[in-house]
Amino acid sequence: MPGPNYLTREGAAKLSEELRRLLRVERPKVVQEVAEAAAQGDRSENAEYIYGKKRLREIDRRVRYLTLRLENARVVENEGASHQSVRFGAVVTVADSEGERRRYQLVGPDEVDPADGRVSYESPLGRALLRHKVGDIVVVKRPAGEIELEVLAVEYP
Repeated sequence: MPGPNYLTREGAAKLSEELRRLLRVERPKVVQEVAEAAAQGDRSENAEYIYGKKRLREIDRRVRYLTLRLENARVVENEGASHQSVRFGAVVTVADSEGERRRYQLVGPDEVDPADGRVSYESPLGRALLRHKVGDIVVVKRPAGEIELEVLAVEYP
């Protein structure tokens, strides 16, 4: 792991819950299904057995990934902060040149959800917004071309 994995408190809780669910619910269920399929006899042509083993490998891979991400996690506590500039965890309201407003929250890569306005602080948009204040004009360099956004508000939920 190259460095710390920054997470919001909600993001860390979500990853922990997914890990708990995989270990306590999903994996035992799949292990039971594989055992039942193995008891049926010839495993080489048993689709349920083959699929179950594949699913078990996928679960184990995800468990290893989540474990590493959580071991390297640094939960950033900015709740209720009164920072004037955009930092990790901030909810930023911006307006484009046409006056269209959008809200984004800068989160870690494991928490990204563009449909919900959660963008990585490492993304082009996230990097462009970091350290700016209300009233600043930010130039975002993206593959489709540059856009200018005005920072209208910075909040820390």
